[in-house]
Amino acid sequence: MTIKILSLFPKMFDCLNSSILGRAMDSKKISIEAIDIRPFSPDKKHFKCDDAPFGGGAGMVMTAPPIYNAINSIDPKHEFYRIYLSPKGATFSVAKAKQLALSNKKLLLLCGRYEGIDQRIIDLCIDEEISIGDFVLTGGELAAMVLVDSVSRFIDGVLGNEASSEVESFSNNLLEYPHYTRPNEFMGLKVPEVLISGNHAKVDKWRQQEALKITKFRRPDLL
Repeated sequence: MTIKILSLFPKMFDCLNSSILGRAMDSKKISIEAIDIRPFSPDKKHFKCDDAPFGGGAGMVMTAPPIYNAINSIDPKHEFYRIYLSPKGATFSVAKAKQLALSNKKLLLLCGRYEGIDQRIIDLCIDEEISIGDFVLTGGELAAMVLVDSVSRFIDGVLGNEASSEVESFSNNLLEYPHYTRPNEFMGLKVPEVLISGNHAKVDKWRQQEALKITKFRRPDLL
């Protein structure tokens, strides 16, 4: 999968070169590129990309020309699925992550800043607005990282164990069961006997029961 990210602060995405995503990029399972919007500004002296909003109000708004120029330079034939990370968008979910991963589409993510972007960019260029939750960030970069990380988990070869994405939280409208590893006892707390019994049928049943119990207590809406 190919993902390009438009941002005023592309260096924020350097962290994606680490860990699982870093290995996935090294092995060509996924391509992630963060691109600076500023060079696409018509203002070649100061590379200005924001201005005061019409109608007044606090803060600044990202102007249309630099974003429009960037999008159409990178994706002139609209071959990418274009997403604007916005608190006004549909709430991101594991189902949406899987849908994007399995669509085989290239993704172009736009990160807003300040009070947001000129609405005409959304009208002219954007296929979908996505929010990662009911809160506001200083910019769309962190939201884009969340989307990239989540989507990547459903791309073949990214995870070391492909079963990992099938048994984690939300995969079956359930929160995930508890995990334990060595030592068998820590600070007086022991690993449940069933997990060291060697009986896989009993282990599976215990995990299902624990997942149901946790979901009922913490997220009954999922049931």
